[in-house]
Amino acid sequence: MHPAPSVILFTSLSGVGFGLLFFLGLGMPAPLGLNAFIFYAIAYAFAVGGLLFSTFHLGHPERAIKAFTQWRSSWLSREAWLSVLALGMTGLGAVAQIFFETRLAVVSYAGAALCLLTVFSTAMIYRQLATVPRWHTPMTPVLFLTYAVAGGALLSGQVGIAQPVLGLLGALQIFAWIQGDGAFARSGSTLATATGLGTNGSVRAFEPPHTGTNYLLQEFVYLVGRKHAAKLRLIAIILLSGLPIVLLVLPFNHMFAALAVLTHVAGVLVSRWLFFAQAEHVVGLYYGKRG
Repeated sequence: MHPAPSVILFTSLSGVGFGLLFFLGLGMPAPLGLNAFIFYAIAYAFAVGGLLFSTFHLGHPERAIKAFTQWRSSWLSREAWLSVLALGMTGLGAVAQIFFETRLAVVSYAGAALCLLTVFSTAMIYRQLATVPRWHTPMTPVLFLTYAVAGGALLSGQVGIAQPVLGLLGALQIFAWIQGDGAFARSGSTLATATGLGTNGSVRAFEPPHTGTNYLLQEFVYLVGRKHAAKLRLIAIILLSGLPIVLLVLPFNHMFAALAVLTHVAGVLVSRWLFFAQAEHVVGLYYGKRG
């Protein structure tokens, strides 16, 4: 799949933002006054900023409001509603903590649950696609949720939670890459199934469908060299998991904490680029192109 910057930034930043809002909703920490304003400002910058980036991938951003109309059948629509509910509920909690220096426990817990549901719905947009075998696995929502919890634990200063979750995230991501590398073969999709001609004997491409490019090739066929993929995977694991854990083990200071957050976010961006770039769509079979 074409790794569009807008979608990479959307899925990466919003996950971190909703992860931080999740921990704030649990009261971990439970800041008041100015401190609460700073924490919620950072969380909203990530969450809302990520959601805004998602509109850049639309051909007609002015029609984004229509995403709210298909909640019965569309995970994208459910994500839209859940994100608004999550931001609204956590916003009420934020107002109480910032201006009245009190914590509304029920509202905060409800907001935390909605934040995780929002991240889950984002993951399900990709998990539901049987046409992309690498995504069509339970590991997709598991990874999205783990990324959100790891990022949220880091930004909220929950070192005791962040360290094991970051280690778990690294292990899950490596497992997902290994599992995903064989997903296309396990799906059983071939040129014969892509064309529907399998019952007539062996199928091979005689000529390309056309000589030029088109929308399908631009959006759904993206080739990544294996050497480059291996290097990027190593960089991603070091940045999103390895370095942050090392920095958290060192005697605490704000510089190390900031570096842990920055390296983690950089690793998330690299990993998310691979998430899209290595996702092979079955339409590539029709064009004789496989990653």
